[in-house]
Amino acid sequence: MKTLRSGSYVLALLVASALAAPSLEAARVYVRVGPPKVKVEVRGVAPSRGHVWVGGYHSWNGHAYVWVPGSWTVGPRPGAVWVAGHWKKTRHGWHWVDGHWR
Repeated sequence: MKTLRSGSYVLALLVASALAAPSLEAARVYVRVGPPKVKVEVRGVAPSRGHVWVGGYHSWNGHAYVWVPGSWTVGPRPGAVWVAGHWKKTRHGWHWVDGHWR
């Protein structure tokens, strides 16, 4: 049996994982109808100084948009800023871009 050299082995692993993993484009769900306008939410008072408001958004359930209300949450570290998710329009339709901490 022929053995692979370490460089060839690493290359073979990279190729195999690239072929096995679905592409980001294939995993994306495209919606032909744009989302409704974002709802105005009443935030209330933050439970503590460490809480950050993560606003609500419209999610696609496979048939229609449904509203997911916002909430207060504690960030992963002091000073972290929430970058809201959003719907992005492309030639394929609308797709969701996840929010993240910065």
